[in-house]
Amino acid sequence: DSLSLYPAYGSVVDRLAPVGGELPTFVSYPHVIADGSITPGQHASFLGKVHDPLFVPLDPNSPNFSLPELSLPANLSYERVSQRRELQKMIDAQTRMMDYSAAAKGLDAYYEKALAMLASPKLREAFNLSAEPDKVREAYGRTTYGQGCLLARRLVEAGVKFVTVYFASNIGGQSTTEGGWDTHGFNNTRMFPIIEKYHLPITEQTLPTFLHDLDDRGLLQDTLVVWMGEFGRTPKINENASRDHWPQCYTTLLAGGGVKHGFVYGASDKNGMSPAENPVRPDDLAATIFYLLGIDPHTEVRAVGNRPVLISEGKPVMDVLA
Repeated sequence: DSLSLYPAYGSVVDRLAPVGGELPTFVSYPHVIADGSITPGQHASFLGKVHDPLFVPLDPNSPNFSLPELSLPANLSYERVSQRRELQKMIDAQTRMMDYSAAAKGLDAYYEKALAMLASPKLREAFNLSAEPDKVREAYGRTTYGQGCLLARRLVEAGVKFVTVYFASNIGGQSTTEGGWDTHGFNNTRMFPIIEKYHLPITEQTLPTFLHDLDDRGLLQDTLVVWMGEFGRTPKINENASRDHWPQCYTTLLAGGGVKHGFVYGASDKNGMSPAENPVRPDDLAATIFYLLGIDPHTEVRAVGNRPVLISEGKPVMDVLA
């Protein structure tokens, strides 16, 4: 990705308020949303690769879901890997004596982070969905999104600070059995049957189960759940009896850590075309998330060319806070 792109929220959190130790701060799965060859807002960009998410390109609903990257071959011990890493550091130090760049330092930190995760039984156990009772897995739903949210609960329980769960393993829009919400009415596949038969039943099963499970375990009061997409849908129906992208007006749900319950903030006009009351910009949402995580939303970081950049130019929406 181009370093001109802004970093993911989770990467900002990893830069300013990392978990530390053996656990990653930021985990993302099971795919990334691409705009051609770039994936804006989903990696660390100019913050450096060390702040990229632990990205898992696997479907958590697959029968043999596991993370082989967290396991060593039978003939290779962790001690041996550590010894090799020490040797690598000695060689790297010699080759970099003349020019120890920021990029090289970032790569060192990246290696150390990977080694810590490799040694973490806590992280391996968090990814072990088979440890969950069948009753719990069925309650979440045997879908990519259902098992993805269950995995998110396990990661949060283990101590991971920021988890991004995408609805499906691909962008979708042409099927009533798989994929995400990119529903324009492609190839005479209408939007509304897809939503009615696929998206909504999954969401209505998984999202309440996730929130109730967090609450029952005493996690919800300290966990902010943000359920959202990147934009809304056109107020007018298109020629395929479907709707297209519409970033001017849409809805986001916040639940849990630090926000009011049963509270609606803002309103659209009668056609759902534009905000009519208390408009909130994406930057304001970002500022609210950072604020609730204990991060000053107007913190400055350095972009390409040592250029100062604010992590958010918005303001926290204080009226939604509990």
